[in-house]
Amino acid sequence: MKIKKSDFKLAKQHTILTTGEVIKMLRELKGWTQEELSKYCSINAKNISMLENDKLEIGKKRAEQLAKAFNIHPAIIMFPEYEPNEIQKVA
Repeated sequence: MKIKKSDFKLAKQHTILTTGEVIKMLRELKGWTQEELSKYCSINAKNISMLENDKLEIGKKRAEQLAKAFNIHPAIIMFPEYEPNEIQKVA
């Protein structure tokens, strides 16, 4: 039996972003530096860097502060694997 190209289905993309990657992506979509984001969310720039590099746990309070700055629901930051379409709406 010969296998044809049409016998195959395209694989679904399964990219899972970390919380830090989402924060960085949202910040970059807004065109903000870490310092600018710091002013909007009252989290110092060093901690934003650590969050973006997944070296600091997000926590509920920080997620809420960042969500308010980005004008999104905190779940988009805390659970990016469930909200990929919402991330693109931020820009």
